[in-house]
Amino acid sequence: MEKFFSYFLQPWPWYVAGPAIALIMGLLLWLGRSFGLSSNFRTICAIGGGAKYSDFFKFNWRDQIWNLVFLTGSIAGGFITNQWLKVDHTIDISESTKADLTAIGVQNPGAEMIPTEMFSAEALFTWQGFIMIILGGFLVGFGTRYAGGCTSGHAISGLSNLQIPSLIAVIGFFIGGLITTHFIIPFLF
Repeated sequence: MEKFFSYFLQPWPWYVAGPAIALIMGLLLWLGRSFGLSSNFRTICAIGGGAKYSDFFKFNWRDQIWNLVFLTGSIAGGFITNQWLKVDHTIDISESTKADLTAIGVQNPGAEMIPTEMFSAEALFTWQGFIMIILGGFLVGFGTRYAGGCTSGHAISGLSNLQIPSLIAVIGFFIGGLITTHFIIPFLF
């Protein structure tokens, strides 16, 4: 039994994770569904009565209950992983990445999955944390609406459906990630 659980304490190889994602996407396509987490915000607002204020929320939200179940499972899975399936060793990252993280103030790069210098309650209540939360939240919300979906929806669902707008959106996501990594995060920390 211990060997079974130890399998879940390590990253799954690409040849397991990739086909699993392809199988799920094939199943969703066969059922006529599209995957994306940002659509849950629209569903939650529709459930809460958003249709009274905007036509955008006038749709049959009951057809999206499966996506809310997926969202709930994602949150529960993250919690379970964080509580009981954490690995008690350093994260393998390259020496150049460690040097870059040390240069922006991370004390012990690789000791934790998420550096507490960047992602903690104390970091949130600094001017840098405030900018990240307010400006980042606005940009994510605006970008998701403007792009017609989130990274998971475009990168997984849209690309598997061979949609050109999704390809353009994914290229934009990567460019934005590179700009953030190389210019914005070093400025804020």
